[in-house]
Amino acid sequence: MVTTDFEIIEKERIENLKFPNEEVLTDKHLMNERRADLDRALTLGNLEHSKIKIYFADDESNKVVETTVWAVTDKRVILKQGVGIPIARILSVTL
Repeated sequence: MVTTDFEIIEKERIENLKFPNEEVLTDKHLMNERRADLDRALTLGNLEHSKIKIYFADDESNKVVETTVWAVTDKRVILKQGVGIPIARILSVTL
């Protein structure tokens, strides 16, 4: 994935973004890999307070945020202060 086409965004601005319902990934392997990476990011966030990069798409463009994952539900990744990103809109995670 070319990461130069991503706008860097602060996590505090994510709550103002609009997210379509469509899945951004089409490959099942990549979807499974994304889920495994999110689960690892959750563990790293809870144990070591490690920050990761989440590459995602809202309704306007591709974005990246560097943050700590606090929780992962079936449909969303929860960041500090309850800010969430729909998992279906996440392109990749860098640990």
